[in-house]
Amino acid sequence: MSALVERFGVAVRQLRMQNGWSQGQLAERSNLDRSYVGEIERGRVIASILTAEKLASALEVDVADLLARCRQLDEQRAVQLISLSAIAR
Repeated sequence: MSALVERFGVAVRQLRMQNGWSQGQLAERSNLDRSYVGEIERGRVIASILTAEKLASALEVDVADLLARCRQLDEQRAVQLISLSAIAR
């Protein structure tokens, strides 16, 4: 899967855990199957725009903010790689 799909899953997982919810609780709040939520979090499936909206609504964030979080994760990863590269020198 693409890096964006994986980052989306990480973002969903982080927000779910910040709320103290299980995958089942998020699934119930978003009207999705629990196993599907797990696949999204693991970056195994590509969530549709409608699914992203359901998840964002359940997580009480705007879908644009959820997608922006994906970009933030990408930027954090780049900083970590630069830091590790500097340490390795």
